[in-house]
Amino acid sequence: MKQELYVNNSLTRKKEKFTPLNPPFVGMYVCGPTVYNDVHLGTLRSFMSFDIIFRYLTHIGYKVRYVRNITDVGHLVDDADEGEDKIAKRARLEQLEPMEIVQKYTNGFHDVVRKFNLIPPSIEPTATGHISEQIVMTEKIIENGYAYVANGSVYFDVKKYSEKFPYGALSGRNIDELQSGSRDLDGQDEKRNPLDFALWKKAQPEHIMRWPSPWGEGFPGWHIECSVMSSKYLGLQFDIHGGGMDLKFPHHECEIAQNCAAHLRNDPVKYWLHGNMLTLNGKKMSKSDGNFLLPEDLLSGEHELMDKSYSTHAIRFFFLQAHYGSTLDITMDGLQAAEKGLRRLQAAWKELPGLTTSSKTSVDMNAWKNECYAAMNDDFNCPMVIAQLFEGARMINACKEGSVSLTAEDVTGLKQCFSDFFFDILGLGLEGETGGKQQETVGGLMNMVLEMRMMARTKKDFETSDLIRDRLNELKIVVKDGKEGSSWEYLN
Repeated sequence: MKQELYVNNSLTRKKEKFTPLNPPFVGMYVCGPTVYNDVHLGTLRSFMSFDIIFRYLTHIGYKVRYVRNITDVGHLVDDADEGEDKIAKRARLEQLEPMEIVQKYTNGFHDVVRKFNLIPPSIEPTATGHISEQIVMTEKIIENGYAYVANGSVYFDVKKYSEKFPYGALSGRNIDELQSGSRDLDGQDEKRNPLDFALWKKAQPEHIMRWPSPWGEGFPGWHIECSVMSSKYLGLQFDIHGGGMDLKFPHHECEIAQNCAAHLRNDPVKYWLHGNMLTLNGKKMSKSDGNFLLPEDLLSGEHELMDKSYSTHAIRFFFLQAHYGSTLDITMDGLQAAEKGLRRLQAAWKELPGLTTSSKTSVDMNAWKNECYAAMNDDFNCPMVIAQLFEGARMINACKEGSVSLTAEDVTGLKQCFSDFFFDILGLGLEGETGGKQQETVGGLMNMVLEMRMMARTKKDFETSDLIRDRLNELKIVVKDGKEGSSWEYLN
């Protein structure tokens, strides 16, 4: 079935039909983490959104090269070419070497995304692994007349660039308004214009992370690394560039400027996609105000704002309740509702193998399947997909009760489509699992264990029966005995 996918392009501010540059190949670059701190929930949600996009594009037949970088260069605190090196500051606070900080928080990032069942990218390059390329791109920009050297630093000339290229097109900023809203330069500032940004910064004596360059020892600016790595691995023009809404300006705007200035073309990316922000109890998350949670807080439930712990699948399901382009408010009521909804879908999946089929059908299974795809084809609309999965669960339960007739072909189609969307595209699973096709294996193993327990009970070997039950309880698996046999479910 041919899929016509539409995406909301941040650059054109329009919903456009997705037509890759070189089908079936798709190049996708997503700005990765700066590894000097724990993973924030907003960061996790952003990467989860692009994980869904990666999964769906792959599912409908595209060959996706997904590049997500690691920022392991010590940029400056305010991202305005001033302040203290972020990684060096953390190294000083934790009394570690800067690259120990990089490794520690890179490992922590990978641990978190693995817990939440995010598929690793095709390539995960690091900024420190591409210093020479960043220097080369900076030299190209200087050569093309869009950057200048000042006291060992190199700055991008925004005013000169804007004479030929539309600086601010992505974020909708007007350069004259930006100019009037910027601070005045004092006599000590190296920049010609307050809008100019660093491509390369001269390292002061206290700056630990530094590299040799044609302009002296220093370190790259914040924006240049993504321009270098995206063009190196995906070409001078590629299909999708993603990131959080907070990166649209200045980071992504500066990326576009750098690519255009280096390669003298104004179309480095065809589709810009941006994930929106998280709030907590209706307010912006803030550490200083105590209105702040980390992923581990949701998993442990050991935070004063938490009422209980939640599984990774329940949290992922909660995040998918809102479109990636919409703001999502974290509340305890919302998390509880998501957990209950997830359990309904998980319970419906477990009922599928036992459904009684009929020779005639009373549902249009193809129409339901088409609605699932139509939802994802509408800019990856996960909330609408979830609504269709609940409709699938309703059909399963109605068939079990006898009010809906499903043929064997219907059940096979329902099972396949449900599995494709629930496990493979949305990345969900049964509690205690990491998702994917393995749920069938685990389910089969559990059925075998329950059969062994039932055989022990039949033989009145209650010692073995109780031992199996107790061992499963230790694994947070509860066995429920009823008139129609035994069932099982994971405990939270």
